[in-house]
Amino acid sequence: MKFGTKAIHAGVHPDPTTGAIMTPIYQTSTYVQASPGKHKGYEYSRTQNPTRNALQDNIAALENGKHGLCFASGLGATDAVLKLLKPGDEVITGNDLYGGTYRIFTKIFQNFGIKFHFIGMDEVNTIENHITPQTKLVWIETPTNPLLNIIDIAGVAAITKKHKLWLAVDNTFASPYLQNPLDLGADIVMHSVTKYLAGHSDVVMGALVVNDDELAQRLAFIQNASGAVTGPQDSFLVLRGIKTLHVRMQRHCENGRAIAQYLASHPKVSQVWWPGFESHPNHAIAKAQMRDFGGMVSFTLKGDSLQDAIQMMEKVKVFSLAESLGGVESLCTHPATMTHASIPKAEREKAGLKDTLVRLSVGIEDAEDLIEDLKQAIG
Repeated sequence: MKFGTKAIHAGVHPDPTTGAIMTPIYQTSTYVQASPGKHKGYEYSRTQNPTRNALQDNIAALENGKHGLCFASGLGATDAVLKLLKPGDEVITGNDLYGGTYRIFTKIFQNFGIKFHFIGMDEVNTIENHITPQTKLVWIETPTNPLLNIIDIAGVAAITKKHKLWLAVDNTFASPYLQNPLDLGADIVMHSVTKYLAGHSDVVMGALVVNDDELAQRLAFIQNASGAVTGPQDSFLVLRGIKTLHVRMQRHCENGRAIAQYLASHPKVSQVWWPGFESHPNHAIAKAQMRDFGGMVSFTLKGDSLQDAIQMMEKVKVFSLAESLGGVESLCTHPATMTHASIPKAEREKAGLKDTLVRLSVGIEDAEDLIEDLKQAIG
């Protein structure tokens, strides 16, 4: 089954009672049992809910995986992965991460005795220099947030398999439409479903997808025992959003390319980060492991003036100055004070994230209108 067909049909079946083509919103906390312990597969909605189950099956199919699990947020999904570990375990991860991921690593799980190594991963061979007997997990983003670095998933997977480590990939920026980490050797795929999968800026949700049955059982236990599950209403909204994922992503990619090329030619722009440029350090890897280059673009203005960057962001009219990404509407974000504010300034700058960097989530509006908006805002 091709991707567009899976987006619409995978995991979704007509309601057996009414024949409704859309999965019903099973807005219930509990289920009637014929006799103690005798039920139809559902006891309590923290554990199982038919609407959530349909969504989990759908997302798993999109990632070419066997098991999907949905959580109340992307960080809820990340939290579940880290609960596979125990005090003394070590994690190797990138030095260019979403601020919320950095925060949960350093402010929550580091306090429970888990050690994190933040390293550059443009060259995957550097990972082996940091592996110890205590290393259990390698966590990567690709493309990264917000510098759009590309990490060779298959290359990292070869290393993790050699050392019998788990590899988890945050696939939020690419979405399953552009990239499928399980096919490249990853063990766990994480999504902030809030972003491209839901696609309409009206849901907060996270998801994990795995192939290994035992790993799926462990994560399902954590999901149920910790309780960070998503509700049926949000599950319904994401099921609806995913039905247009392939169409939306095509336009995100087209518009992202147009915006990146416009900014690269602008006399007041000093640098543009977008993996579709042949000059991008890992463009060849992006071209090999992704189907297109996505709708995320970051840039800085010449002169590197924070005030100039702020004034530009205050002037946008079609773009909206807001956190998050992946919705149908275009967003403009200042990572240093918004999405990555929890990362200390010294650590941000060490990774190359300047206070003057602007991140765009290019939506699906008319590209000419987006370019005109940037033109008037940059001046």
